[in-house]
Amino acid sequence: MMLEPSIDKLQEKIHSKYSLVTLSAKRARQLRELDNLKIENPKSDKFVGMALEEILAEELKLEDEDK
Repeated sequence: MMLEPSIDKLQEKIHSKYSLVTLSAKRARQLRELDNLKIENPKSDKFVGMALEEILAEELKLEDEDK
């Protein structure tokens, strides 16, 4: 089973796996409570998946992400 979006693509956007997990978990909680999705037609029906899709679409970013 292939998970989308892939971790390799996500780490091009956010380099730290810890930061990626933390950001997506916080965003998933926001989505559950507020239902304010920043992308149209997400592939995932789960909040964490939707948060990861937002990160991949660059709708969700870390403020202090070093390049």
